[in-house]
Order: sequence, then C-alpha cells, then structure tokens
Amino acid sequence: MQNKKLKIGIVGGTGYTGVELLRLLATHPYAEITAVTSRGESGMPVADMFPSLRGYIKAVFSDPATVDLSLCDIVFFATPNGIAMQQTRDLLAIGVRVIDLAADFRIQDISTWEKWYGMSHACPDLVGEAVYGLPELNRDKIRTAQLVANPGCYPTAVQLGFMPLLEAGVVDVKHLIADAKSGLSGAGRKAEVHSLFAEAGDNFKAYGVSGHRHLPEISQGLTSMAKSQVGFTFVPHLTPLIRGIHATLYATLTKDVDLQDLFETRYSNERFVDVLPKGLHPETRSVRGSNQCRIAVHCPQGGDKVVVLSVIDNLVKGAAGQAVQNMNIMFGFAENTGLEVVPLLP
Repeated sequence: MQNKKLKIGIVGGTGYTGVELLRLLATHPYAEITAVTSRGESGMPVADMFPSLRGYIKAVFSDPATVDLSLCDIVFFATPNGIAMQQTRDLLAIGVRVIDLAADFRIQDISTWEKWYGMSHACPDLVGEAVYGLPELNRDKIRTAQLVANPGCYPTAVQLGFMPLLEAGVVDVKHLIADAKSGLSGAGRKAEVHSLFAEAGDNFKAYGVSGHRHLPEISQGLTSMAKSQVGFTFVPHLTPLIRGIHATLYATLTKDVDLQDLFETRYSNERFVDVLPKGLHPETRSVRGSNQCRIAVHCPQGGDKVVVLSVIDNLVKGAAGQAVQNMNIMFGFAENTGLEVVPLLP
C-alpha cells in the first residue's frame, strides 16, 4: 500500500472530530479524501464551513443518503453514538475497513453498552470482531483489523497512565482513582447552555460523578491489563479550556518498584507517549494540536501512593489523531505518518 493513496470517506464531517480528521489527513501523503458527509450542509464546500482548510481541502459535503462509500478503502465515522452501527455491516461486507470514533463498538458486553447509551445495538455480533484501537495496547491486532473502535478521550489518557502499573502488577487493583479534567470541545460542536462562554468561562465543575459513559470503557480496559476485575472510581470535570485533558491518577503500591524506570521502559518505543523526567508536571498546552500523550509519575513523600499525571489533546490523541494512527497501522504506513505535528504554544 505504500505507493497507493487511500480513498477515504468521513461520515459526519461537520463536528470537531470531523474537522480534526480533515486537518490531519489534508497533509497525509497517502490519503485522498473522496467523501465527506453532512445532511444539513450537502453541496457546501468543506472549506466554506472551515476556512482553516482553504487551500488544503477541496471536497464538498455530500448527503449521506446518496454518497457511494463503496469506492473507499476506509471510512471514518465521526458521528454521534448509534450511527456507525447502522452502516458498518454493509461496508465490511464489500471490503471497506471502518474506524468508528464514537462508542458503538468499544464495549464488549452488549447489555452494558445498551444500559449506558440508552439504545439497542444494531449489530451486536460485530462488537466481538471489533479491535479496540489503543495502539500502545493492541498494535498487532489493529494491523489486521477490519473494524476498529477508536477509544474515547478520557479512556485514552487514563489507560495510558495506568497501563505500566497494571501490566507490572505493582498496585492494588481494587482501589484505582481517576480525577480527570476536559476542555469544552469534548462535548462536541453543538449549542448547549452548559457550554456557552458565559456559563463555562471562569468556571470549573465536576459532572457525572454518579456515572459517566466512559466509566465502563475504562473499567473494561483496566481489567484487561490487570487480568482481574478492578475497582475503579472516575470523576470527570469541565474546565474553561477549548482543548485538552488532564488526568490525575491514584493507586496504592503493593511492591517496591522504580516507577520512573517502569514507565520509561514501557513506553521507550512509543512515538506518541512521552514520559517526562522525574519530578516534572505535564501541561495540557504542551500537547495542544498534537497526537502526543505526556506522562509524569510521582510517589509523594516516598509513601505507598503513586500519582500519575497524563495529558492529551482530546481532539487528537483522544480522537482524530489516534484514528489516523490506527489507519497507518492498518495499512502498513509508518505510524507517525501525517502526525508529526509540533504542539502549539502559546
């Protein structure tokens, strides 16, 4: 595939993850965007809605009811939950590979998915075939996958932070805590009162403390890493940022271990996970616009508590960038192709 451009379809191109996919794929040397769908904007040039893409994207929005996605090598679903599962079976049947950026195929237990997402699953038999698209965990499976469930933003930051500890078996898996903060873009590109500038600016609040949709996804991943059922508490917060997730993770050590060495060794060959030197603290602005996850590990006062700080851009490593990373793996491209983006500062 190295000399051939992939024909790419994006279903749902008007949201934040959709435009982020377009931004990253616009300069990808092996990507040819052949379809971008939107019911409401059919016929409008994509660059008219997103002027940042002028000179890079010539595509016009197509009506999803009439667009022919069979001509694509791969289709990204940057749609609300419940859309991808309606079309994935037909695409897979004709050999089109699929990456879903929503949650339709992330949770293996169908009844759990239906409980948290409030709808019946349209193709439960395909959930078992889907590969969870966290490259640092499932790279080999992603290579041959026909259907990839792209992880959520909170789950990406939290799982990457806990992964070395759980794989090494050095913490109490019954008492894991994630205190996580997200920028407003994580709620999507829609008009809602809670995301108005006058409501969200100069404000900070927790939400979903009794239960958040990403809880079962994260618990599923942590249980797989630990190879036993975990006890996990997840508290998300909304911050007056546009982009960024900062996850502060807590666990209790059960073994003596060089934490810095553990993390540096686990991620030594991972292009998009950066373990900071001992004593430093990652900032969300240090990853803005990039596919990078920056991690720092601390053991306060030399006690038995370990604190992991994990930051990502929720729209890139937490969504579109990770999706492109998965595409690269699926088609045999270098994993960083199209993703060597230096973070934006200030």
